[in-house]
Amino acid sequence: MYDKGKILTGLVLFVAIVAFPFWWSLASGAEVRVPDIAKPAGETQCLEDAETMRREHMQLLATWRDDVVRLRQRIHTTPDGRQYRKSLTGTCLQCHTDKAASCDRCHDYLDVAPYCWDCHVATGER
Repeated sequence: MYDKGKILTGLVLFVAIVAFPFWWSLASGAEVRVPDIAKPAGETQCLEDAETMRREHMQLLATWRDDVVRLRQRIHTTPDGRQYRKSLTGTCLQCHTDKAASCDRCHDYLDVAPYCWDCHVATGER
């Protein structure tokens, strides 16, 4: 293998370039803060606890979509027995009325563009 030195140099250089953003973040010491979303006024509890909703709301909404459209199951029952309509605009946006302060703040922080708004109209945008 005559090019062993070139290959190893290339691999080391590649790893250094790919890992640079991670090392830069650690070296800068900047604290990463998750954005606070606006809590619904007058509401004490969501469908699930805050950590579960933060981590799994996208799977919940995708499951709701499939349940409603394909299976005609329109009611969500929480583990403690509460029931809600499976509806982004009819359930979620009834409490989280300010899309910019609840949805957009986290989605912008994570640089994601959900396709929910291709079909759903956010409250206040009608």
